[in-house]
Amino acid sequence: MAWIVLVVSGVLEAVWATALGKSAGFTRLTPSIVFLVALTVSMAGLAYAMRTLPVGTSYAVWVGIGAALTVGYAMVTGTEAASVVKILLIVGIVACVVGLKILH
Repeated sequence: MAWIVLVVSGVLEAVWATALGKSAGFTRLTPSIVFLVALTVSMAGLAYAMRTLPVGTSYAVWVGIGAALTVGYAMVTGTEAASVVKILLIVGIVACVVGLKILH
């Protein structure tokens, strides 16, 4: 159960990071609310997962999922330029996350 919660929390990290960028310094209400809700739930899920999973593994997986999804979303929506190198590096992050899961 901790792994499922951790993955969902990592997805929510991408949600709050994207919402933070769209909040324009907290001057736009809807993205600011999405940021606060996603941040709170994401952190609560990370804390829950850390009760049974190692802190280092939990944090690395959480950040890896969030970073990969945030960059991937930005490239798909056109807010960040896509390149083969960036895609390969994102695949590397995902491979490392999967490797941490396999080792645990």
